[in-house]
Amino acid sequence: MLQVLLRIPIQGDWSLGPLGDVPGFGFGIVLLLWCLFGAFSLRRLLKSEGGFTSELKVATGYWAAFAVGIVLIPSIVPPHITHLPIFGYGAMLVAGVLACGWTAAKRAPLANADPTFAREMAVWIVLSGVVGARLFHLIQFRQKVYADCLSLIDYVKASVMLPDGGLVLYGGIILAGATYFVMCRMNKVDPLKFGDAMMPAVFVGIAFGRLGCFLNGCCYGNACSLPWAVQFPQESAAWGALVQRGFLMEDAPVTMSLHPTQIYSSINGVILAVIMIAYYRYRKGDGSVIALAMMLYPISRICLEILRNDELGQLGTGLTISQLVSLGVLVAGMLLSWWSWTRPSSQLPSPSSPGGQVSPTV
Repeated sequence: MLQVLLRIPIQGDWSLGPLGDVPGFGFGIVLLLWCLFGAFSLRRLLKSEGGFTSELKVATGYWAAFAVGIVLIPSIVPPHITHLPIFGYGAMLVAGVLACGWTAAKRAPLANADPTFAREMAVWIVLSGVVGARLFHLIQFRQKVYADCLSLIDYVKASVMLPDGGLVLYGGIILAGATYFVMCRMNKVDPLKFGDAMMPAVFVGIAFGRLGCFLNGCCYGNACSLPWAVQFPQESAAWGALVQRGFLMEDAPVTMSLHPTQIYSSINGVILAVIMIAYYRYRKGDGSVIALAMMLYPISRICLEILRNDELGQLGTGLTISQLVSLGVLVAGMLLSWWSWTRPSSQLPSPSSPGGQVSPTV
């Protein structure tokens, strides 16, 4: 468990051993690396676009803006802030965006879609997913989150700070789903055909996101005596929650041994991604892969919730809010599956077409 993977020095030089001390931010190592990355990316984009298009202009603007920011950071950051922490949760979210975008771009031709659009969709899906997941958490745990808030500033800080994880996946799925359909409509893309091809990318993103949960210590499991049980240290999200609930003493150095439910969920994401890839060639109608995902994920989520210890039963039942939502998603998936399988098979592209049933590589 590593809430902070590393701390990057902002002020002062970086020691490169025999090469001596070199400035990091400002006109230093970070700027050099960014320039090399920018030159490679812009050259590749220029080659693919065939000219200085509007997309290339926007990319150049982004590159230049970040370069200016790197140069100015040492002068605008307060002197007492000497290091930039790289959080494990955030790092896994970034890795999830990259992996999700790469997978989506690779599978875009299956749906006759532009890989660039698929990458953009992945970014928007993840961003809207984080916002939706946070909003769902704020609604579900509003009394706990806002318990000590007295002023408007307190409410704002409590809303945006994520010290204990503070994200509920189903909230992210709901808002991300709405964003997906809006973007498909704006770009005149068939949401069912495109979604069938993209479902593996969704579960790849979930797999990375759950690794972030493990590094942060949130979404922890019940007590466990199995060989792979884990313990979370002081100041982790799991340790703080268990102390607050009275399961741990405040001087306890670590938590009791717990199920690594975050790892279970990550493995579950990988397995579901593989299943979606394999099933794609056998789908009966557009939306069949989406329907399968809407049935398999809720079932696995209901089972995983049994092993978790961070949520209590809701609405007078023994089921957590995620289990209750899972039941609704499961029913919706069954209805979509019935609808897609009863549609004429001619709705699907022919195997010889670019979007047909070619080998479903990731």
